[in-house]
Amino acid sequence: MSGYAREIDVASALAREAGTLAVALRDRGPEALGVEHKAGDEPVTVADRAASELIVRGLAAAFPDDCIVSEESADDLRRLTTTRVWYVDPIDGTKDFIRGGDGFAVMIGLCVDARPVVGVVYQPTSQRLFAAEPARGAWMELPDGARRSLAVSTIDDVGAIRLVASRSHRSPVIDEVKSALGIADELNIGSVGLKLALIALGERDLYVNPFPRCKAWDTCAPEALLVAAGGVLTDTLGDPVRYDEVDLSRPRGLVASNQRVHAAALARLAALFSR
Repeated sequence: MSGYAREIDVASALAREAGTLAVALRDRGPEALGVEHKAGDEPVTVADRAASELIVRGLAAAFPDDCIVSEESADDLRRLTTTRVWYVDPIDGTKDFIRGGDGFAVMIGLCVDARPVVGVVYQPTSQRLFAAEPARGAWMELPDGARRSLAVSTIDDVGAIRLVASRSHRSPVIDEVKSALGIADELNIGSVGLKLALIALGERDLYVNPFPRCKAWDTCAPEALLVAAGGVLTDTLGDPVRYDEVDLSRPRGLVASNQRVHAAALARLAALFSR
């Protein structure tokens, strides 16, 4: 077995179980979701909390010495001094989830020495599971068990970039991004994890989010996946995304790409990001 085979197996099983639970709760109707709003007017549902409890309990049982941080639980500052830290987003793309859409995912990632090494992003409605770990790279597992290795696209022309952007949080700034880069092709989806999975699949080339909304649980699993597929994730200034700071947020936003267009895109967007 590879170095993180057990972590992948446990995280994959928990993601599938949590996804099944979330969809079953949604199928009971809007009232059963008990939608509330957190700081920043972000929605949270009964399904978010139930899925979080399931995943955190399962990870704690399997890896009792690890630190676990979930979007739906209190922060644990042991993450700053512990070698292994799990970051959990039980439902990434909650607005899509509430609307009955399929642009949401369950995300479980493991950081070792403050860098993402294991990532699982599971889309419950399609039953597609995206996973990555150092020894095996990145792959997508389909409902029938078939696996496909993931690799980012070979596009290196900025004008040919296929952009993936937010559905629920799309801002006019994205139109400025498209104009600066000469992009005509845009796809919109809710989950950050699914956006980066599409870049890892080679179906999209660039994701730009200049806002500080994302947190460590939004980026850990997807970053592990994207990097293993040959891509890169940075902030809008081109610096690495950090997992060793008290602040869990991404104050300078995110830029994810197939790596080939990254430097050129950042250079063209520098004036926009420095406002």
